[in-house]
Amino acid sequence: MSRKIRIAPLTAAAFAPFGDLLDTAGAPDKMINAGLCGRFHDRARLDFGPEGRAGISIFDAEPRDLPYELTLLERHPLGSQAFLPLSGNPFLVIVAPDEGGQPGRPLAFRTAPHQGINLHRGTWHGVLTPLSAPGLFAVVDRIGPGANLEEVFLDRSYKVVP
Repeated sequence: MSRKIRIAPLTAAAFAPFGDLLDTAGAPDKMINAGLCGRFHDRARLDFGPEGRAGISIFDAEPRDLPYELTLLERHPLGSQAFLPLSGNPFLVIVAPDEGGQPGRPLAFRTAPHQGINLHRGTWHGVLTPLSAPGLFAVVDRIGPGANLEEVFLDRSYKVVP
């Protein structure tokens, strides 16, 4: 039997314990390019550890349907991971607090169109979960030596519902 998680809108305040919300809410920090471009400056705390470097990859994930069955959580202990959608489509973000090295009860958020996220180092999270095609994302994360993936398959799944 699965447990239920209700999806909430993604806000900077709700997401702050897990990472950074990347969006263009509010006025730009400055105008550049002869006043034709608003710069929303330094919006993510990127962390690649002492032996890592930033890498940019393109992910092509298959869209998922709701309700979504959550069976796996993962984290990256050596670096942060940012997801920037290459379409305007919302996607599902699932995160969980750390409880003694294991994931606690997950939370689910739906991004607004054109929002991205940066997961802080060591944040438990679900897999990339677009809700519609295309599931194309630019991902900025750690490239370097070391084991940077921990996975936990849940004994009891969660049903993620709107």
